[in-house]
Amino acid sequence: MANPTAAICVIGDEILSGRTKDKNIGWLAEQLNGIGIKLTEARIIEDVKDTIIRHISDLSAANDYVFTSGGIGPTHDDITTESVAAAFGVKIERNEEAMRRLEKHYMGTEIVLNEVRKKMADIPLGATLIDNPVSAAPGFCLNNVYVMAGVPSIMQSMFEGLAPKLKGGIIPTRLTVQCATGEGNVANILEHISNKYDGISVGSYPWFKPGQFGTAVVLTGLDKNTVKSAAEDLCALVIKEGYKAENPE
Repeated sequence: MANPTAAICVIGDEILSGRTKDKNIGWLAEQLNGIGIKLTEARIIEDVKDTIIRHISDLSAANDYVFTSGGIGPTHDDITTESVAAAFGVKIERNEEAMRRLEKHYMGTEIVLNEVRKKMADIPLGATLIDNPVSAAPGFCLNNVYVMAGVPSIMQSMFEGLAPKLKGGIIPTRLTVQCATGEGNVANILEHISNKYDGISVGSYPWFKPGQFGTAVVLTGLDKNTVKSAAEDLCALVIKEGYKAENPE
């Protein structure tokens, strides 16, 4: 049985302009793989409502899970919430529980919970809240789309609380075979391994050091024994061609 699939959609003009460097995709990819959810793609899109609607609709239909980051703050360009609601044809309401959390968070501080900040309590009808242990303003889940903050520390805290509720799959087995030669010399072998072992992903990553070069071949699959057999087969074929290869086992 195949693992559940997921897509990541990072929303924000600041990412596309280069002003802000994305730190969410890599972190979230590791977390998803660690619970047996296969990340199929990641997109970075602009703060335009029609664009967000189109991508959310597309990704939601193609995957078991969609995770978004960015665009749920209080400013005029934070339009992720209304866009996701529009993608599913639902309205937005001032959520009582979200308001309670904001009121509790700002109580006793010098920060005023004004109408602008109250916008962060506007949630699509039918959505469930995602806890925000850092700054209280919640994310939400609507259908299979999980909407989270763009600030890495906040997004990570949201996902860590959310992760136990997700239905994962088999955690992939990943083995790395180090080949003491360039990938051009082992390309045919890699193709052979990829064709021979169904369900095994074969990644080739050349590396260079002063006076040295080689290829790290990463074999990934859901069946541990199949991955191990593929690694052993790969090593034997590379050695047969006259090059050194290190079996990770």
